[in-house]
Amino acid sequence: MASANLVDELLCSICLSTFTDHVTLGREHNYSRGCSDRVLNTQEKPGVYSCAKCREEFQQRPAQTQNMSLQKVSENIGSTQPQKEVPEIYCTYCLHSPVPAVRSCLHCEASLCDSHLKAHKNSEEHVLTEPGTSIENRRCSVHKELLKYYCTEDAICICVSCTLAGEHRGHQVEMLDEASEKKKKNLRNVLQNLITKREDTEERVLSVEERRRKAQEKAAEEAERVTALFTDIVKRLDGLKKRILSEISMKETLLSQSLSDVIETLKEKKDELSRKMRHIEELCNMADPLTVLGGPGTGG
Repeated sequence: MASANLVDELLCSICLSTFTDHVTLGREHNYSRGCSDRVLNTQEKPGVYSCAKCREEFQQRPAQTQNMSLQKVSENIGSTQPQKEVPEIYCTYCLHSPVPAVRSCLHCEASLCDSHLKAHKNSEEHVLTEPGTSIENRRCSVHKELLKYYCTEDAICICVSCTLAGEHRGHQVEMLDEASEKKKKNLRNVLQNLITKREDTEERVLSVEERRRKAQEKAAEEAERVTALFTDIVKRLDGLKKRILSEISMKETLLSQSLSDVIETLKEKKDELSRKMRHIEELCNMADPLTVLGGPGTGG
């Protein structure tokens, strides 16, 4: 999640919401296009246009450019941040018709439109800030005076009394606007570095995704090759199995036929022996000697 300082840097200086349709005016000060158009429209009658933040003046209506990188970052951050509902602040001195305030004076505790802002005293005691800023948040908790300076040694906002008699006496200090601009410059550098790192990360993501795609394709090719190899092996084994079984069957048939012939020969021999045995038994059972001995002789 973005830091609070970075989110504040991406807020429109007029409506205090995250940029929508971001535009840049003057010294690269950023606003939402709708807010910028509304302020410029109120300046058409005087004929002199100015940036709502730095007060840089333009004789003609200034062009509103767009920083696409900053716009993209603000959109990404805005989608993750809860939207603030900020009521519109009107100029304290425009009594007859309400005119949106572009700045507030903490010294006078008044909100000012562009016309009344030009007529306002331009001195250090008149501290200008965003419209609707609470003055209580801008007072020193010790001396109850307006915070006008920034102590660079302690990194804290201080008042005049803090620099003269307080614990920050003798410290190096800067005006709030000056310190704020320095910090914004640093933040812009940080933001640019983040944008560069994000772009590098996006390129790495694309590179890794491409490597993953190629790895998946290679794995699919390897799986297809191995599947084809095993299919061929199974086919060859099946053929070998059939051939061996056929040879076994053929050998069994030949052996069976051969043994059948031997069995048939032995059966014939057995039958012959059985006949001889019966003949001998018949002779043994005969009482006539001549018959047993083979009949009458020829003499001699």
